Amino acid sequence: MVRFIALMIVVIPGIIATIGIKIMRDALFNIVYPFFFSVVIQFIIGLILFLGGLAFIGGFILHRDKKNKKTKGSFRA
Repeated sequence: MVRFIALMIVVIPGIIATIGIKIMRDALFNIVYPFFFSVVIQFIIGLILFLGGLAFIGGFILHRDKKNKKTKGSFRA
């Protein structure tokens, strides 16, 4: 059960990052969704979603590796 919860903690931000990539791609091809005002705002929101999901996954992996003492060198937190 614990592994399933850990998997969901990683999968949900991965889905959010994937949605961010799709929104940015559609903004580059000038496909505007109705709830965004312009292509620029759509791209910025997609970038925020992508970077937020990526940062969460990276932080989760770094935290897990630090807890299991698998990191080399020192990381400042």
